[in-house]
Amino acid sequence: MNLRLPLLEWISQYRRDWMRPDFVAGLTTAAVVIPKAMAYATVAGLPIEMGIYTAIVPPLVYAVFGTSRALSVTTTTTLAILVGAELAVVVPDGDPARLLQAIAMLTVMVGVILALASVLRLGFFADFVSYPVQVGFKAGIGFVIVADQVPKLLGIHIHKEGFFRDVISILAAVPTAVLITVIIGVGTIVVLALLEKIRPKWPAPLIVLGAAIAATAIWALQSRGVSVVGAVPSGLPSFRMPDLSLAQAMWPGALGIALMSFTETIAVGRAFARSDDPPLRPNTELLATGLASVAGGFLGSLPAGGGASQTAVNRMTGARTPLAATVSAVVAVLAALFLSPFIALMPNAALAGVVIVYSIGLIQPRDFRDMLRVRRTEFIWAVAAMLGVMVLGTLQGILVAIIVSLVALGFQAANAPLYPLGREPGTTKFRPRSPEHPDDEFEPGLLLARPQGRLFFMNAERTGDKLRTLIAETQARVVVLDLRAVFDIEYSALKMLIDAEARSRSAGRELWLAAMQPEVLAAVMRSPLGETIGPGRMFSSLDTAVTKFRSQYGGGRARTGDSHG
Repeated sequence: MNLRLPLLEWISQYRRDWMRPDFVAGLTTAAVVIPKAMAYATVAGLPIEMGIYTAIVPPLVYAVFGTSRALSVTTTTTLAILVGAELAVVVPDGDPARLLQAIAMLTVMVGVILALASVLRLGFFADFVSYPVQVGFKAGIGFVIVADQVPKLLGIHIHKEGFFRDVISILAAVPTAVLITVIIGVGTIVVLALLEKIRPKWPAPLIVLGAAIAATAIWALQSRGVSVVGAVPSGLPSFRMPDLSLAQAMWPGALGIALMSFTETIAVGRAFARSDDPPLRPNTELLATGLASVAGGFLGSLPAGGGASQTAVNRMTGARTPLAATVSAVVAVLAALFLSPFIALMPNAALAGVVIVYSIGLIQPRDFRDMLRVRRTEFIWAVAAMLGVMVLGTLQGILVAIIVSLVALGFQAANAPLYPLGREPGTTKFRPRSPEHPDDEFEPGLLLARPQGRLFFMNAERTGDKLRTLIAETQARVVVLDLRAVFDIEYSALKMLIDAEARSRSAGRELWLAAMQPEVLAAVMRSPLGETIGPGRMFSSLDTAVTKFRSQYGGGRARTGDSHG
């Protein structure tokens, strides 16, 4: 791990002409981050001021320790709903004092887990969950958040029992919706969506929420049945002691939130990195987000993570260094000190509209469509991860996503390709047989087969089954394995080849090996297989093996057409 403080790196390289774009980006991003962070606090079932604190503490800590130049580190929709799900389990009665103790403990635990992962150099977990599974998981989260916010949009109350039951309850309660609340919520969504499309550089969340606050003040909407945020304590965050007794109950949830924080942070940081930015250091990112969460836990914030939408705004409006995020945090401090009376007038329906607009962005139908078009298996993995969140819940959905990723990895590893080969006419080029190349040549009685990838315990038996099937179909008297595409062979696979050679010999067939890489050749020579086959049945190339077959078995004329001879 690079021990030099990232803050010193970007400050030492700072250029005067970066200052203006950094300040502009910081001010603009603050207009997006502050209302979104407040909305995320409501998603988690926490006081709205904790959203403001989340826009202050984590960005300042990350600016010192983080390696991304444009990442906006506060919290995200995914993290907020995971936090809300965990708090609902440990504080089922929603007692305000217990909630504050629980969120402090949870946030500190997430930070400690991330920092410990950094010490253990577990940054490679950034690539652990496959992209299709991430797509499905985020889509599931998006649907869950929208279902959670729609009641606020309609001014109705439902008893939450899970995604599908909640949807049914919402539909049943639609006739009781409060019209003026619906107008505010839907109006927020429409205006926000239009501004994002036609004026993407404008601080759209600030504009729509400011208009909603003004409308409440002018027409006293709260007296007409519109629910508002209510009193918001002004001032800076104060020190809060976590409740250590909750650690045992919350560690699984904290582990899941830490994993999602890291994967989101790395994914967003990489997505918005410029070509001239220094590369992200995953283990340093673990430490930076971990320290941001630990500090935030003691000072009233939610677990920290890099957010896609605010990072996009930060980069799009010119951010060159973490100074932009620092400017955003300073603006959040001013909001906490002076804007509390205005925030108190914010309609909950308007906040819900903001959350819905940005949560819908987690649902990407195009990704599902592309996966279905390219490879159906990945599409199934994505759908499984999505349904895992929607059916089992968000925290269990993380476990489903990880299990699906492991199953996907195991499925791929256990299905190493094995191609029967033919020779392109008039050349020494061998390629997999297919209907697209009907004129490729093959030798009657000779099977050329090319396994691919790493041969080890997970795919050895299946590869052996495929090889036996090819032998039965071709009735080959000599089987040549082209091992040029095998970069490693484990003893389980060697044992499979040893058994295959013994069965072939007893059936009057021979097993030959060709084009082995040095590491594979060394492994074969150290095993009983090398002694059994001997140098006479090992060849440097397929062409050499074919020449030997022709001389040994009468030089039969190559045939074309039927791939099975």
